[in-house]
Amino acid sequence: MKLLFHLGRYSRLLAKVFAKPEKKRIYFRQFLIELDRLGLDSVGIVFIISIFMGAVITIQTGLNLENPFIPLYLIGYGTRDSMILEFSSTIVSLILAGKVGSNIASEIGTMRVTEQIDALEIMGVNSASYLILPKILAAVFINPFLVILSIFIGIWGGWLGGCVLTDVLTTDAYIVGLRYAFVPFYITYSLFKTVVFAFIITSVSAYMGYFTEGGALEVGRSSTKAVVYSSVLILMFNLILTQLLLA
Repeated sequence: MKLLFHLGRYSRLLAKVFAKPEKKRIYFRQFLIELDRLGLDSVGIVFIISIFMGAVITIQTGLNLENPFIPLYLIGYGTRDSMILEFSSTIVSLILAGKVGSNIASEIGTMRVTEQIDALEIMGVNSASYLILPKILAAVFINPFLVILSIFIGIWGGWLGGCVLTDVLTTDAYIVGLRYAFVPFYITYSLFKTVVFAFIITSVSAYMGYFTEGGALEVGRSSTKAVVYSSVLILMFNLILTQLLLA
């Protein structure tokens, strides 16, 4: 029953969020602000995570391919597909769930417990749409660019870790592997997952913050729940989307 209660309240909140905006100019300005806060501020962490993921994938794959009959260019092939299919979309989204999701939940939760949301409602403003819609649109728009950036950085990190810092394989073999049996649909699949994950992160985190009750302690709990629930849903939808799109 508690699950059905939250699903119903979540659906009602989304109905308010996607109601027609009163002043589109104000919403567009908020959208640009959220692009900077949710997207551009995350470039650094995406860069760091991706370069190390690419390097580790390449080195570990190379160390486990000891069979002389297996060509070394398959290391680059494995790094490329690992970054595209799973690491850049799913792992980066999980990291963003912790960074962005907790920020959204704590921001909106603080506004709720300090009665700022009530003040917006008294002024006749659709608080759900004004506070949440720009965040959802900004994340859905910018996160695919972060994933594309992650893919390129991860592949570069794989070259750096496997060809420069170690002697796992040569640069020529790595490039051959990157070009071997490339499937363009994998990019579409990765970006589609990213859009779904971005919606989950922002909407679930905003839901947890919007219905916070109590004080500062409850804001912290809402922030924690937002990260946990978003991460679980990302993993669940990752399985569902993989089955639907790749099986």
